[in-house]
Amino acid sequence: MTASGSTIDGIDHAAPKNFRILVLGAIGVVYGDIGTSPIYAFREALHASSRSSDGTSTEVLGLLSLIVWALTIVVAIKYVGFVLKADNKGEGGTLSLMTLAMNSLPSRPVWVLVLGIVGASLFLGDAIITPAISVLSAVEGLEVVAPQFADWVVAITVCIIVALFFVQRFGTGRVASVFGPITALWFLALGVSGLGHIIDAPQVLVALDPSYGIRFLIDHAHISIAVLGAVFLAVTGAEALYVDLGHFGRRPIVFAWFVLVFPCLLLNYFGQGAFVLTHLGHVEHPFFEMQPDWARLPMVILATMATVIASQAVISGAFSLMSQAMHLNLLPRFHVHHTSDTQAGQIFMPQVNFLLLVSVILLVIGFKSSSALSAAYGIAITGEMLVTTVLLLVVMRQIWRWRVIAALAVVVPLFIIDAGFFAANVVKFPQGGWVPAVVAILVAFVMQTWISGRKLLSDRTKGEDVPLEFLLNNLTKKKHNTVPGTAVFLTSEVAGAPKALLHSLKHYKVLHEHNVILSVVTSSSPVVPNEEKIHFESYNPLFSRAIVTFGYMEEPNIPRALILARKLGWKFDIMSTSFFLSRRTIKPSVKGGMPLWQDRVFIALARNASSATEYFQLPTGRVVELGIQVTI
Repeated sequence: MTASGSTIDGIDHAAPKNFRILVLGAIGVVYGDIGTSPIYAFREALHASSRSSDGTSTEVLGLLSLIVWALTIVVAIKYVGFVLKADNKGEGGTLSLMTLAMNSLPSRPVWVLVLGIVGASLFLGDAIITPAISVLSAVEGLEVVAPQFADWVVAITVCIIVALFFVQRFGTGRVASVFGPITALWFLALGVSGLGHIIDAPQVLVALDPSYGIRFLIDHAHISIAVLGAVFLAVTGAEALYVDLGHFGRRPIVFAWFVLVFPCLLLNYFGQGAFVLTHLGHVEHPFFEMQPDWARLPMVILATMATVIASQAVISGAFSLMSQAMHLNLLPRFHVHHTSDTQAGQIFMPQVNFLLLVSVILLVIGFKSSSALSAAYGIAITGEMLVTTVLLLVVMRQIWRWRVIAALAVVVPLFIIDAGFFAANVVKFPQGGWVPAVVAILVAFVMQTWISGRKLLSDRTKGEDVPLEFLLNNLTKKKHNTVPGTAVFLTSEVAGAPKALLHSLKHYKVLHEHNVILSVVTSSSPVVPNEEKIHFESYNPLFSRAIVTFGYMEEPNIPRALILARKLGWKFDIMSTSFFLSRRTIKPSVKGGMPLWQDRVFIALARNASSATEYFQLPTGRVVELGIQVTI
């Protein structure tokens, strides 16, 4: 599946078998996170309400009503109903939405870029908590089945997490093919286990009336913030629907939600509520305790498998988001391994994978329980949801051409709900909410440093630029020695002469028979069609100009792109072509545009970025690098 919207539609309608596979994959990857929330969401809501609740059925029904309507409004209406439609040619996620919104505004305001950076940073803050709390909550089920294993919960969790991150190298597609059937079985188990208890206490269905939830918040105003913070756990994972849009397409995600995921989640939450109603005052872990004795151990095993899968949603989402940020020049280049020949969005980033693994393990060891980790959960997700809501308003007005009143009628209620959940989670900052906030701040700082450093670098080198037209005119007037073959000089400046060309003339004093000045441009579209990918023109018999445009979700392969130039008259032969690049050695400056310490951070980022040779997939045996020194 490519990132093209038309391609996605074509797959959905023209290939029913492939559509079924995509639905199964979406169940396994996209809904893994939200599918494991029943393990701990209702439990934490009960614990939060126990501070002053008298444990009556009214309180239980109020909590259940809040959870049901949170799922309905936040996930079914906001994300499935509206946000998934705001795709950038098939791709989703905060940065895709930011790009879509920015391109729709003539002035391309900075505040949209800032919102995109904040949203992306918050998602990465969430990406380290989801695997930790999900797997830990499932393994804690052993405490109900076999209390003697209580001391081994953390160790078992760490082993499972290490295995999860190890299999990432095999790719989302292969993982999804295994995880999809397991997660489908998990959702069916959720629905069946809940349905049995609903039959025993059908009065629990009155919680469909939202007045129960509203009355609970009014009657328990002094603990309503804490309760809302716990209720929000039921919708964590909603953002993964949008982030992973490019992996599976909108229709499979929507189909899976309404046909399987949403009904089974509702059945399980109602089942837990029914179980608590019949066991008031005696329930600590409603999800595991409501299972029959014979089913508890199998349910713990299935829950553990499901929570491993839940982590996959944010991990694959983190890879997609980091790749987008890299191509949009918000982050330095990381190593990217494409794990599928047909699915462009399925990638593996070893450096990011390792950083996530270390962070998750530290969280598990540091917090030791899912209840403790629940305090750290929420701030990042609610913050990102607020960002999504604001950008959605821009898309509604500028792209969908909604009237102001209609757009506000949808967005304002959603914003109020998101703001309420955000406020409810902010109060958990001292208990652990600082963790995703610190991660998000660090990621945003790295992005800001990279953007500012690149701008300073560009400003410093512009003063030394030689206009390309001036250089070509001079070279035409003088006769130079030529050698056989083609030289391709890479430059980020379209108007200036490549530094590699200037240094080559300075040191070698020769020209190739054919010289191509090549610039690579990243489009605001996720994918650029082949017929639009390359612009080629000839200045004179010696020099030509090529501009290659890649989408921000594409694999930037220059040799493959240059083959397209054959249709434009250039007989490209990789074996007679040399690629010339300039490698910059950056030095910090006390009088630079950034503080000296931030200069050093930027230099460290630049040094650890993957090389242009690797990033553009140039044949190493055909690359010549010429070094220059720049002070920022």
